[in-house]
Amino acid sequence: MKKKYLVAYVQMFYFLLTAVWPFVHLESFLKITGPKTDIWLVKTVSLLILPYVFLILYVLKIRRSALVMLVIILCSAGLAGIDLYYYIHDVIRWTYMIDFILEVTFIVYWIFIIRSVSQKKSFKI
Repeated sequence: MKKKYLVAYVQMFYFLLTAVWPFVHLESFLKITGPKTDIWLVKTVSLLILPYVFLILYVLKIRRSALVMLVIILCSAGLAGIDLYYYIHDVIRWTYMIDFILEVTFIVYWIFIIRSVSQKKSFKI
């Protein structure tokens, strides 16, 4: 594993953890993130995050695709935006601001990777 892809592996693990945690131990998930009225929605969002694990794996192991990296950035941007909006409006706990910071970090990282990879001939859209 190259050092420059360490953050991608961290994001992949973080998304995988986020995707499976509510299914493995809902009680601890709710203790950290706060009470929820719609458990089905928690599980739905968790499952919607799971494909991004495979997209990150695709970029790391198969092909450095700008389009796939853009999709990963958009996922992180969506999650960060939701975290910030609902935290500011006092709907969700402060723990979501940790997620916000991580998502913004992932966005900056992928922008850096796109720029560095685009300068090489092996870059494919």
